[in-house]
Amino acid sequence: MASIAERIWDRASGSYDKYGRGPEKRWAAAKREVFGAMGPGRILFVAVGTGLDIQFFPTGRNITAMDISERMIAKAVPRAAAYDGQIRLLRSDVQQPSLKPGGFDQVFTSCTFCSVPDPVEGLRALRSLLRPGGELRMFEHTGSGWFPFNVMLNLMTPLSRRFGPSMNRNTTRNVAAAGFEILSVRNVYLDVLKVIVARA
Repeated sequence: MASIAERIWDRASGSYDKYGRGPEKRWAAAKREVFGAMGPGRILFVAVGTGLDIQFFPTGRNITAMDISERMIAKAVPRAAAYDGQIRLLRSDVQQPSLKPGGFDQVFTSCTFCSVPDPVEGLRALRSLLRPGGELRMFEHTGSGWFPFNVMLNLMTPLSRRFGPSMNRNTTRNVAAAGFEILSVRNVYLDVLKVIVARA
């Protein structure tokens, strides 16, 4: 039986590109910078969705791209096929990934952990997939420590959770709670869109 999260993202797959193209264009430069750090080793990309982010990947990489939604993955197939490198698409839940422990050198996420039901559990699972000293790089929207944004995001979260994302998560704290060593945190927009770099 499909999980609640899988059903939510299966339903969202039909309109995902329509609503995702605006943010993709707005944050294109930031995403190219984040994903430009993809190295020559084994890379895991979490929550590939319909594959909109693939356009920002450097060429010639060896990438496993996972998502909880089969319908999202089906839409990502053409973009993965057009990539100049290797992309393996995989249906998997980040909280219980069907992947070999220690099998990756780097893990990348893109606006993912606002929607994982138990973010610390999901991050612990990612840490287990990285080799010792492996790298986590995250492009994530988070809660805010600034008034009035923190109040607004707290008020929006009960409604937004019905459609998937929580708007008020402290992702930096969750990364640390999952056992990662945080190397850097950079605000991309106010303090609600961040690039987090951490080590397993």
